[in-house]
Amino acid sequence: MNAELLINVTPSETRVAMIEAGNLQEVHIEREAKRGIVGNIYKGKVSRVLPGMQAAFVDIGLDKAAFLHASDIVPHTECVAENEKQQFQVRDISELVRQGQDIVVQVVKDPLGTKGARLTTDITLPSRYLVFMPGAAHVGVSQRIESEEERERLKSIVSDYCDDLGGFIIRTAAEGASDQEMAQDAAFLKRLWNKVLERRAKRPSKSMLYGELGLAQRILRDFVGTELNIIRVDSRTAMEALREFTEEFVPELSDKLELYTGEQPIFDMYDTENEIQRSLDRKVELKSGGYLIIDQTEAMTTVDINTGAFVGRRNLEETIFNTNTEATRAIARQLRLRNLGGIIIIDFIDMSSEEHRQRVLQSLEQALSKDRVKTNINGFTQLGLVEMTRKRTRESIEHVLCGQCPTCEGRGSVKTVETVCYEILREITRVNRAYDADKFVVYASPSVGEALEGEESHAVAELEVFIGKQVKVHVEPLYTQEQFDVVMM
Repeated sequence: MNAELLINVTPSETRVAMIEAGNLQEVHIEREAKRGIVGNIYKGKVSRVLPGMQAAFVDIGLDKAAFLHASDIVPHTECVAENEKQQFQVRDISELVRQGQDIVVQVVKDPLGTKGARLTTDITLPSRYLVFMPGAAHVGVSQRIESEEERERLKSIVSDYCDDLGGFIIRTAAEGASDQEMAQDAAFLKRLWNKVLERRAKRPSKSMLYGELGLAQRILRDFVGTELNIIRVDSRTAMEALREFTEEFVPELSDKLELYTGEQPIFDMYDTENEIQRSLDRKVELKSGGYLIIDQTEAMTTVDINTGAFVGRRNLEETIFNTNTEATRAIARQLRLRNLGGIIIIDFIDMSSEEHRQRVLQSLEQALSKDRVKTNINGFTQLGLVEMTRKRTRESIEHVLCGQCPTCEGRGSVKTVETVCYEILREITRVNRAYDADKFVVYASPSVGEALEGEESHAVAELEVFIGKQVKVHVEPLYTQEQFDVVMM
């Protein structure tokens, strides 16, 4: 698979696009003013303990208090394997933390919407080949390293670096790494953790002890093991910083870095800019003529599949099956591109054949296998819907790029002109009963004003007769469709 990264850097924003076979598959956006905080380590202060929720709110210096659940408070004093952590019985939150207590925590989820950041005391520090776990004394190995011989080799190397300071998890990228490379990584992570410990002793509460790498560096670190052909960067300063980073941590990517000096913007390559704009649309066209409707809500994301203009060649069942199969590939791409997470409900077109249903599920699983984010498909429900989940650690592209509509206030629709006209007439009646006025002037949007003077003029005339007063309409070009004012004269 041909893959390349396009990195667009400006003083206020960094954007990274992953291109596979000429198509945009992933886009990552980080703004300096709203930089993600996942991975950051803070010295926080417990502001509230809620026994009923088995949780505590921790002030880490952000606008909203962060959330720490009892299950995320992991005792490091006991040496346990990673898969045994889940076996700990969750103790009462009141026994684990107290109000006003200082606590070192790490962010595992960015603030999303009205929710604050999600925290854990299970601190981890990632690097090129290893993940450092302070307080632990064991070695874990990525399940993606399948060779038992290689797993044992790596484990024997890294075991020598475990001490009272902590243990390690061996990442997938470590497969085939030399003893020297592993030793460098372990030493780097220990130096980093010692720096965190120094800051914890010196800095006050509600301060950051460690900040995650910038977006471009994180992407390169996380894409290790991916078959990248080239990494294009359009900023000379960022290019030098990335070259320094790759030479120290990911030397195999250094030769793939290239400074982009083309005349057109870098995101105009592969139509990337337009693809990002299209990722904000509800409707996604399929090549066959069918289409998807994607709706993102606070609780879940729903995907509806329709045949649209696709009429097929054989019979209806075959047409439906082909549309659903094509949709699985489009859905997998859209989930990655839009970074949709949490609960996802897919409403495939109803299929009567159980074989077709299973083949569609297999097609969806295969399409999602390329996703670096963990997904879980639960199959068809009794209502014929497919339930699945996708791990969510950062905001979707829609939440990053868009805000709430000031006109509809997030409803997704506005009142019709007719509805607003009748609201105005009712308001005039209400005001007339409450106050003594000679006449009324209505200030409304162009569309509403045109209706009041046109197709609804008879209703206005009837109202004038009913209240015995004149009603004049004044158009305000800057008013939205729902906006109006009734003024007494």
